[in-house]
Amino acid sequence: MSTANGSGPVGTGSVGDAAPRGRVTAERAVLRLARPYLGRLVGAGLLAAATEFAGLALMATATWLLMSAAGQPPLDRLTVAIVAVRALAISRGVLRYSERLAGHDAVLRMITDIRARVFATLAARRSAVHRSGDVLSRLVSDVDAVQDLLLRVLVPGSAAALVGVLAVGVAALISLPAAGALAVGLLVAGVALPALATAVTRRSAAEVAPLRGALATDAIDLTHGAADLAAFGATGVALRSAEQRARRLARLERRLAATGFAVDAAGVLTAGLTAAAVVLAALAADVPGVLVGVLAVGALAAVEVTLALVAAARQWTQLRPGLARVAALLDDGTPTPRPTDGVTTLVGPHDLCFVDVTVRYRAGAAPALDGVSLDLPAGRRIAVVGPSGAGKSTLAAVLTGTVRPVSGQVTLDGQDLSAYAEEALPRAVGGLLAEAYVFHATVRENLLLGRPGAGEDELTAATAAAGLLEWVRAQPAGWDTLVGEEGGQLSGGQRQRLALARALLAAPPVLVLDEPTEGLDPTAADAVLASTVAATPADHSVLLISHRLSGLEGLDEIVVLDGGRVLQRGRHAELVAIDGWYRDQWLLQAAAERGYLALAP
Repeated sequence: MSTANGSGPVGTGSVGDAAPRGRVTAERAVLRLARPYLGRLVGAGLLAAATEFAGLALMATATWLLMSAAGQPPLDRLTVAIVAVRALAISRGVLRYSERLAGHDAVLRMITDIRARVFATLAARRSAVHRSGDVLSRLVSDVDAVQDLLLRVLVPGSAAALVGVLAVGVAALISLPAAGALAVGLLVAGVALPALATAVTRRSAAEVAPLRGALATDAIDLTHGAADLAAFGATGVALRSAEQRARRLARLERRLAATGFAVDAAGVLTAGLTAAAVVLAALAADVPGVLVGVLAVGALAAVEVTLALVAAARQWTQLRPGLARVAALLDDGTPTPRPTDGVTTLVGPHDLCFVDVTVRYRAGAAPALDGVSLDLPAGRRIAVVGPSGAGKSTLAAVLTGTVRPVSGQVTLDGQDLSAYAEEALPRAVGGLLAEAYVFHATVRENLLLGRPGAGEDELTAATAAAGLLEWVRAQPAGWDTLVGEEGGQLSGGQRQRLALARALLAAPPVLVLDEPTEGLDPTAADAVLASTVAATPADHSVLLISHRLSGLEGLDEIVVLDGGRVLQRGRHAELVAIDGWYRDQWLLQAAAERGYLALAP
């Protein structure tokens, strides 16, 4: 289960690690992404200010109209005010609609870009530790914090500040003392109270976003891990842990609500005192009675508008942890885009080479790969084996360009991988990677992701090589059989075969197979591996990552990794003839598989 303070590491550290740095850079990182939409956002801010000013003018004009009408003046003196009230009432609604339309249009466009970048970063870091609930929190609630920063903090906050300045200016035209009293009240409402709101909510708000992420993780664990928790008698412990977080979150939110109520009450008091001070100042300056009423009502409306800064400050404080989590990905974690003028056309076959490649996921941590060198020319078949945590999947991630080495070089046809356009590299290097995703679609649709224009003969050849063809033909719907969400209607072995068939259909010149026979029994695994290698064109290279050593006899080279380093390399016959990890594991696995076959029905 997750820890109480939130998510696991994301390349640069946990949420708790990212937050202090995020307080300095989060807003800046978000606003940097807002530059393409700056015109729309400025327009939304001006429309918001116009909306609020129209509301303030409506209150003041209506007050003047009512107080003037009480003296029963000629109707022509009231006509302009009557028309102005109607015009302001209508324009306020139109301006509010226009402001929401412009603001949401800009923000939703921006959020689309941010979600894509966050998803790309998380996907590129799939070798790091991620909990699916925390990933969901980052993609939903944390990215929503970016939306709220713009729509609930910057736009209304800037509008309130602008309207406050205009209100003081208009009041000064009537009475300077009254304008001074209004300015003091607006400073309290727009500066002192927001600062107070920030101070009283900062500590609690800093814990809310990580707790929400932890609760999202708990929900995933309790739902998808229910059977395992029950099997080990840990359901009660897991529920109590989740309930403790839920209670803690509820307490924090109640505290935030209570402090918010207190600050709001102070805001109401400030509005009343400001209106009273403005009336007294206006009376002392011998301002006509009708204008005194206008100033009083205008002061109340102006302070009410300025109190939006309190809500903006409170919202900003609550958003900062989520913004920091997003900024941790956007600033340090976003993969550097490959040059747009890079090589866009890759025609196989290809020669691929690792030269002293070192990968380190965090500063100070042990390297996941440590000085690894590897040659994979066109047509060569290589297996990379080793114990869990040896660096095998990291090597595959480097090969496909999703993880960048901190030192060393990976070249394709003599050029560094970074020289290739991002959309071109997967057509040259790809295949079956760890935890390949099966979509909630038909067998055909899942396969056609590998090659959209493939015909039925090509589908048949790929599924036959993966050992799935007989199952497909046995289904009433054949290729149109739905596999369910995440392949839930398939067994683990069938999901693996489907993903393998998709990789074979794609047929990249450099085929990477990360545990292609995972979930298959030994006999089926050997058959599938042999047919997969046989189905690969002779001029295409294959990098096989496997914990099983059976079926590797025909490969050109076997590389043994442990702790990120190359321990042994050579052909199967050479490695089993000398003492070492490969020989020991081969003997153990052979004995285990003989026992399995003896017990199998």
